[in-house]
Amino acid sequence: MSGIEVVPLLINYKTLEEFQNFKEVGAQELSMQEELEENIMENDIRSPFYGIYFGGRLVARMCLYTITGKYDRFFDPPQDYLELWKLEVLEPYQGRGFGEELVNYAKSFELPVKTNARQRSDDFWLKMGFEPAEYNPVRDRGENPYVWYPKGVQPQKAEELTAEPPLSDTES
Repeated sequence: MSGIEVVPLLINYKTLEEFQNFKEVGAQELSMQEELEENIMENDIRSPFYGIYFGGRLVARMCLYTITGKYDRFFDPPQDYLELWKLEVLEPYQGRGFGEELVNYAKSFELPVKTNARQRSDDFWLKMGFEPAEYNPVRDRGENPYVWYPKGVQPQKAEELTAEPPLSDTES
């Protein structure tokens, strides 16, 4: 889609104000307002929030987090991957390719991508080249994970998924 640009969103009060449009119009469970409020600091920190502006208005957004390889429970070989959260396009702008642009932006890092299908979005994720991960109750805890594999990456084997993840630095 030409002319559409995915941009990092600043962690500031202007972005918080723009997010309120999504909370009022979009699905309540996808709201990132609380998450942004917790992260408001200075504009020069790296933001996990990305969006697309159309006509000067934020019309599509997502969170994109890097998960370090030591916590990888999805991909073989285990590696850093991206977790795509809370992708949302305002209703009047749906069907125009904005969601696809956000997903393609995440894929452009050439790292595996994991997301959770919400709001009956399974067909969208399949269209974007994602696959449902084989459900593992220890790892997935009721989530509905979908994954995208770049070249040379495949799912972790079932026996690797039964082990508990390593403790984080704060848990040891």
